[in-house]
Amino acid sequence: MSVPQQPAHAAPATHKATARRVACDGGEGALGHPRVWLTIPHETGWVDCPYCDARYVLDPDAADHGH
Repeated sequence: MSVPQQPAHAAPATHKATARRVACDGGEGALGHPRVWLTIPHETGWVDCPYCDARYVLDPDAADHGH
């Protein structure tokens, strides 16, 4: 099975994640957004925050990178 490629994306920020479960709060203190927990799917290896569009990409060396 091939892994889907990341679509072109003008993310305001792209972060390397070391775990499949990540938290995003917009990173701007009081000007951010409510903290949300996101899970990076095995199928894509990345997830976008529904509030700020920041992208979290699973590091290929992460312990839980395997399928």
